[in-house]
Amino acid sequence: MLTDIEIAQQCKLLPIARVAEQLGIGEEEWEPYGRYKAKLTPALFERVKDRPDGKLILVTAINPTPAGEGKTTTTAGLGEAMAKIGKKAVVALREPSLGPVFGVKGGAAGGGYAQVLPMEDINLHFTGDMHAITAANNLLCALVDNHIQQGNTLGIDPRQIQIKRCLDMNDRELRGIVVGLGGKANGTPREDGFIITVASEVMAILCLCRDIADLKQRLGNILVARTYAGGPVYARDLQAQGAMAALLKDAIHPNLVQTIEGTPVIMHGGPFANIAHGCNSIRATQLALKLGDYCITEAGFGSDLGAEKFFDIKCRFAGFRPHAVVVVATAKALKYNGGCSKEEASKPNLAALQKGIVNLGVHIENMRKYGVPVVVAINRFHTDTQEELAFIEAYCKENHAEFALSEVFAKGGEGGVDLARKVCQAAEAPSDFAPLYGLDLPVAEKIETIARKIYGADGVDFTAKARKSLAEIEALGGNSMPVCIAKTQYSLSDVPSLLGRPSGFRITIADLRLSNGAGFVVAYAGDIMTMPGLPKVPAANSIDVDETGMVSGLF
Repeated sequence: MLTDIEIAQQCKLLPIARVAEQLGIGEEEWEPYGRYKAKLTPALFERVKDRPDGKLILVTAINPTPAGEGKTTTTAGLGEAMAKIGKKAVVALREPSLGPVFGVKGGAAGGGYAQVLPMEDINLHFTGDMHAITAANNLLCALVDNHIQQGNTLGIDPRQIQIKRCLDMNDRELRGIVVGLGGKANGTPREDGFIITVASEVMAILCLCRDIADLKQRLGNILVARTYAGGPVYARDLQAQGAMAALLKDAIHPNLVQTIEGTPVIMHGGPFANIAHGCNSIRATQLALKLGDYCITEAGFGSDLGAEKFFDIKCRFAGFRPHAVVVVATAKALKYNGGCSKEEASKPNLAALQKGIVNLGVHIENMRKYGVPVVVAINRFHTDTQEELAFIEAYCKENHAEFALSEVFAKGGEGGVDLARKVCQAAEAPSDFAPLYGLDLPVAEKIETIARKIYGADGVDFTAKARKSLAEIEALGGNSMPVCIAKTQYSLSDVPSLLGRPSGFRITIADLRLSNGAGFVVAYAGDIMTMPGLPKVPAANSIDVDETGMVSGLF
């Protein structure tokens, strides 16, 4: 069996000009980044802004196994399948982070014959967006420390700095550090730390802004520190937003690439859904809606994380109204939720599937709470038995959920034709979309609403630290913002080991942070980490490049 990268390297890509032509994009509306990548310019936005929108399809999933279960593969394959049935679809995806690429999960460009290409470029440096975001974030951190060093006229309390430096790599050693050592010339000693770039507020801002002017305003609104007197200090107080925006002037433009079958893909932004809002940029989705009859996008991890934030944050900010939701389910993930280990989940085990199937049920129920039609995509693996697949199909019928077997990994678009037809049919049904909660609710009640209605929790407990942070956030006007809950992706609860459909549990909020520039409040549930670590055997150990520049081992 060929690996993903071997399949990708055997594929003949269309020149990016041909992909642009499919969408009616003129030469002056895109900038080439080599032969197979391009940036889409403001001129394109201006020309298509008054067009009617196509239909918005969200692809989400059940709770995944640690290895991931093919949500991006399904998204890319669904786009290819739309072309097979004569529909004009544009796929809108996030960019991969180097952390998972070199860690445990691998790349985020799909798999098999439903990949986004050029796969190696996308999974490595791509067009440099991640590096620009890292540089902008770290510039702000440097300006804060420099202000303190150069007299501190704002009265910044070094013990109350709200932002951290970032790096787009898993590095647990950097979670907690001490900076400014070595004497007066080297700054003021203080505790600091790194988060992964995709968890940074700058990443969230890039994905939620509408244009350069909005970008600069949001960057200026970042809460960077508190003064000795307890007052807020914003990035604009340091006059940081202009230089940060200059670093992001190209990164703000969405990227155009293609699937293995030449389906257009707009790929932009990359926040994680377990520690950020988990959706690609508003700008990318807006363009996809204007350029195609269908925009197929995805939100990270299970629907309890990515989809909830897509609906309650992104759609609210952008005014999007989704027409259908695809919930990706696999026999492997359901067996994992039924108690199988990751290694055993590939083996036939109907008993574990019968136990874990309740996880699919709760995700179907949760998506219906937003008033959007649901289609289950049963992502087939070669290890699945007919008995297991039949059981999942029967469960969908019992729960009155439309479903289709998806074989896009093995067959490309042809393996998703039935899914594409059912998604199109679902998208024609009435959609009564509405967010889960109103913005007039206090932050604590918004968190309680999500915990009870989406996670199935009995309630929420706030630590003393969280209650202090909550009071400070409310004093700064954060009550009017949506909430972004950071928690484990493996469970509906905040405890990774509580699989399936746990009950009788409560969510613990350890702390909260105001992402004032992004426009939401982050609530940290359980022991969630904003800087992941590498596994015992990192994927990096298998990645190599030969004398000709050919990369191997990238998943």
